[in-house]
Amino acid sequence: MSYIKRNLENVVNQVTKEYPVVLVTGPRQVGKTTMLQKLMEGTERGYVTLDDLNERALAKSDPELFLQLHKPPVLIDEVQYAPELFAYIKMNVDKNHEPGAFWLTGSQIFKLMGGVQESLAGRVAVLSLTSLSQAEIAGADMEPFTIEMEALVTRKAGRTEIDARGIFERIYKGSMPAIVSGVNSNSQIFYSSYLSTYIERDVKELSDAIDSLKFLRFITAVAARCGQMVNIAEIARDADINQTQAKNWLGILETLGIIFYLHPYSNNLLKRLVKTSKLYFYDTGLVCYLTKWSSAETLESGAMNGAILENYVVAEIRKTYLNCGKEPYMYYYRDKDAKEIDIVLEHDGILNPIEIKKTSNPGTELTKIFRLLDKASTPCSKGAVICMKPALGAIDRDNYIIPVWMI
Repeated sequence: MSYIKRNLENVVNQVTKEYPVVLVTGPRQVGKTTMLQKLMEGTERGYVTLDDLNERALAKSDPELFLQLHKPPVLIDEVQYAPELFAYIKMNVDKNHEPGAFWLTGSQIFKLMGGVQESLAGRVAVLSLTSLSQAEIAGADMEPFTIEMEALVTRKAGRTEIDARGIFERIYKGSMPAIVSGVNSNSQIFYSSYLSTYIERDVKELSDAIDSLKFLRFITAVAARCGQMVNIAEIARDADINQTQAKNWLGILETLGIIFYLHPYSNNLLKRLVKTSKLYFYDTGLVCYLTKWSSAETLESGAMNGAILENYVVAEIRKTYLNCGKEPYMYYYRDKDAKEIDIVLEHDGILNPIEIKKTSNPGTELTKIFRLLDKASTPCSKGAVICMKPALGAIDRDNYIIPVWMI
């Protein structure tokens, strides 16, 4: 298996010089440990995983002895299993002030991981690693996605053009390192194992009362609604659970880094907006497995092709920020008249509206809706249609056409 270089490596090396604790979070099997062990090569840093039940028991029952046995610099894998360690890591850090003393990984999202914020506030650099991005698969450098012509031209030079079929092959296959690297050639078998081995186990760590079959029905119902506004009642009905359970289980999927939300853009001058978030998966391969598409060809011509394409584009744009150690300010726009803009990117006081379409020939009618943002106090800048057109182009001076393969 050849190692696929991760964009986050540069950020890890940078923050290791500045912070005593570096925490890399992200779902199972996205390559957190592989990346950090690659960066450890040739150094004195030790390694221990709390997937080892003996090590976990010691970390929970006697964290002081655990840290005596595993002295920094050290990589502690799956640290969420022993939150008792955080207070002792804090004491070590405050005593020694050693940059990069602790590398930690966790299969739960930091802001939802109990105990870290209170114990390590100001001492920890928190990074998120997702499944592979288009740029990483292509071996290209990555910058956060922006709608600026100079940046787009630079991005184009580092990517390989692929057609619509190639995009849907990539969507169907998914972006987990084991699949992309060829270790697992059958994505359907991989995702079946992934659900039963990792997600189910971690779900039970967070809530041991969950019935496995009901949870599978639940996550399938969620996948069928990717790219849609969250409707707790419909998800609960399809999964045969109550709405409180559905809400709690969505929280678990978010905690494990399986799903994320786009929140509606809001502004005091825009009164007639919806307030419900839209739901997306980080990995479209898991969506395709759960919604039972048999091939990329059937997906491309199927009823969900637009929703899954939107999910793919939104997730890829989000990855370009997270993999550079930055937080994306991404929203969507929808008003009470059901007028919607797929993505609103906000940066430096500017809004960039983006539409996502399967078409290869977008017209001016797709960008008329962007004028709705003119009512916002923040100035509206360049807009874009991300679509299947093979080449970078423009609808007019203010609106670009960006191929999906360029994200």
